Amino acid sequence: GPQGGGEEAGGEEARGGGEGREGAGREEAQAEKRLPAAGKSKGGGDKKSKKKSKKSVETYKIYIFKVLKQVHPDIGISSKAMSIMNSFINDIFEKLAGEAAKLARYNKKPTITSREIQTSVRLVLPGELAKHAVSEGTKAVTKFTSS
Repeated sequence: GPQGGGEEAGGEEARGGGEGREGAGREEAQAEKRLPAAGKSKGGGDKKSKKKSKKSVETYKIYIFKVLKQVHPDIGISSKAMSIMNSFINDIFEKLAGEAAKLARYNKKPTITSREIQTSVRLVLPGELAKHAVSEGTKAVTKFTSS
């Protein structure tokens, strides 16, 4: 996708709420896909055995973990805390996407651009947090454009 991936991204960029990459949506499915355990059915190859394939659930968990390791390499995270962080990111995503959609509608524009995302960030996030998020988002967009 358009995002640079977790490894080379700076810890700050990944922490900024994803403002520069909202257009990417949730393409992270492949990263979190869990394959069913191999060798479940031993015999009966000719019978039609219905394997229950796990529905792939898209989460930000691996990215949260990568950022955690960039910021605090020695600290772990419980599954409950990870779930809370995932919900938090989904919540911020919804708020920013909704605000960006409204802005595009108000201005009779069919496209949500980085400009709408930036304005959404300014409206949704408070003070200093918005300033940092905008600068990190601008940095991410510049990096993406230059590559």
